[in-house]
Amino acid sequence: MLRAGLRRLAAAGDLEAMLRYQPHGGRTHERRIIAESLASTLGPIDPECLLVTSGDQHGLATIVLGLLRRGERIATDTLTYPGFKSIAALQGLDLVPVEERRGVMDPDDLERQCRERMLRAVYLMPTVHNPLGSVMDEATRLHLIEVARAHDLLLIEDAAYAFLEPVPPPSFIALAPERTIHVGSFSKSLATGLRLGYLIAPTTYTDRLLEAIRATTWNAPALISSLVTNWVEDGTLASSEEARRRDGAERQRLCRTVFDGRSVLSHRNAGFAWLPLEKGVRAEPIVTRLKEQGISASGAEPFATTVAVPQALRLAFGGVPKNELEEVFQIVRKAVDGASMA
Repeated sequence: MLRAGLRRLAAAGDLEAMLRYQPHGGRTHERRIIAESLASTLGPIDPECLLVTSGDQHGLATIVLGLLRRGERIATDTLTYPGFKSIAALQGLDLVPVEERRGVMDPDDLERQCRERMLRAVYLMPTVHNPLGSVMDEATRLHLIEVARAHDLLLIEDAAYAFLEPVPPPSFIALAPERTIHVGSFSKSLATGLRLGYLIAPTTYTDRLLEAIRATTWNAPALISSLVTNWVEDGTLASSEEARRRDGAERQRLCRTVFDGRSVLSHRNAGFAWLPLEKGVRAEPIVTRLKEQGISASGAEPFATTVAVPQALRLAFGGVPKNELEEVFQIVRKAVDGASMA
């Protein structure tokens, strides 16, 4: 795919332009291509409201640097994306954990938090949450929007894994476009080394976001944006997303077969799963034991925003060769069972 894409670029005669500085928010025709490709899931998007970034993580950094100030409080899930925690810590933001209900943020608890303290924004992953894999239903989204409007909260919608859900509920950018900043990426659906993403924001915020892009990367690399937008146009992206969903579904079925009888939280198409541990069982010794056997797993600490950290494992298996995956799962199962019996 990469060889074919590079050959196509070489034949297009636009190589010299890719070696120059680009507009901070991306080239106009590429913003239009991305915006049009998102219309089927997000609704009509004005290309002027879409800014090209160097991946989802850069998009989040752009929001934090451009729109949020040191000391401001940001509501998050009790388990959230570690990359956002890192950016928030660098900017000196105070993360306020909001309780969950059925794996998604509880609007009633967000309302309570708003009454007790001044919040500036809410960061959430409503479609395929990382690490839980949950998808927030439309009613909960609408309830959260009511709370956000009542307390004038900015909504940061991270859609890094949203492509895994083929029929998602309406996005926050469609339901509350006046206060939502939608963050997306092509890295998870194409290749993690291809760092390209986008922000969709109300026009009142775009100047400050453009300044943050300018201050951090100046512009996303034109070579990468040209590759990806070509793949958007010729259907390669859609094929890749469908392949990722099929692959994830196969891996999830194997995961649930090996861990039959244990609680596993995940999205049916994701290459990761959340494994809560039994009462009294600690994750750290299991992680250490697995590391000694050449297997990397994570406990809950990188994801937790609460003082009390739950005991669980996050298993990321999208990159494990399929012919090795069952054996790896069996080793993890044995380590977990052994810790439970100790």
